[in-house]
Amino acid sequence: MQNFNNPALEQLIQKSITDGASDIHLSSGTFPALRIHGDLNYIQDFGEFSRESLEAFVNDILTPEQLEKFKRTGDLDFAFTYETQRFRGSLYREMHGVSLTFRLVPSVIKSIDELGLPEILKTISGRHRGLFLATGPTGHGKSSTLAAIISEINHQRKAHIVTIEDPIEYIHTPAQSVIHQREVGNDTENFASGIRHVLRQDPDVIMIGEMRDLETISAAITAAETGHLVFGTLHTQDASQSIERIVDVFPPHQQNQIRLQLAYTLIGVCSQQLIPTAKVKGRVCATEILITTSAIRASIREGKTSSIRNSLMTGMNFGMHTMEQELARLYKTGKITKATAKDFAYDQGEIDRLLSQGL
Repeated sequence: MQNFNNPALEQLIQKSITDGASDIHLSSGTFPALRIHGDLNYIQDFGEFSRESLEAFVNDILTPEQLEKFKRTGDLDFAFTYETQRFRGSLYREMHGVSLTFRLVPSVIKSIDELGLPEILKTISGRHRGLFLATGPTGHGKSSTLAAIISEINHQRKAHIVTIEDPIEYIHTPAQSVIHQREVGNDTENFASGIRHVLRQDPDVIMIGEMRDLETISAAITAAETGHLVFGTLHTQDASQSIERIVDVFPPHQQNQIRLQLAYTLIGVCSQQLIPTAKVKGRVCATEILITTSAIRASIREGKTSSIRNSLMTGMNFGMHTMEQELARLYKTGKITKATAKDFAYDQGEIDRLLSQGL
């Protein structure tokens, strides 16, 4: 647990918790800003933070090893706990000095039901092998979704779960399962190295915080091929784009082989966005769910992205739905406005068609 020597910073952190903020932004010479329900607002009550006060805060919060890495690279991702609140931090230099962004990680891991996520994710958590992806923009709940799935496994199965994160966000307490959480930079060199070594540690479930490069994606597919249940995240928009993103990471001469491996290992994709609600100030999670059926496996092998989209649109019997179908449902149930549904749709023609039908 961290202790700070700056009362204003402690008060700001307390305010962010009280006000339900998701993020805190601190920069030299400007007012701090809080993101609440998706909106970013300056908080002038605390005044402007000086370059010196932020650098003192950085010296307070970082270990000597982290401080040395930041001085060397100018960027650092880290996590810390203040009282009972967990934070994920990003520290970087810009023209006026140091800047920090803190993401508040909920102290309680919400369940799949509490997050309003599709029931099919409980079925996914019961699988014993394969690759499942959570995708979407930064700050739209991918980590919360994976934490909920890992928590479901932890409470329902006697499994060995290993997470590889940068940094560790949600802290899991073992229930039915044995859980080990490893942090890139502290406990393992990088994601790819962590995955390769974890295969020797008798894992049943592997959660990868971010599949950001060829080595990590290749190691994740290998882990799924060798009989493990693997979860990971990608910063991609929709489900079919996520498949193309994985394939495109590899050199052209390897792409046909990767399509074959992906067709064999991929369980499905949950693409998600946090959407402003219509009545109460807040956000609701809208998802697109792809489940890898035999038709989708064939489309992946053949590189037919448009066919994947068609299977997704007609796959409700398998637990699938498109983002547009989900947005139309949220509009019909009064949770979001029509304008919001159109703003967040991936396919404007499809959302217009669904809204004109009343769903």
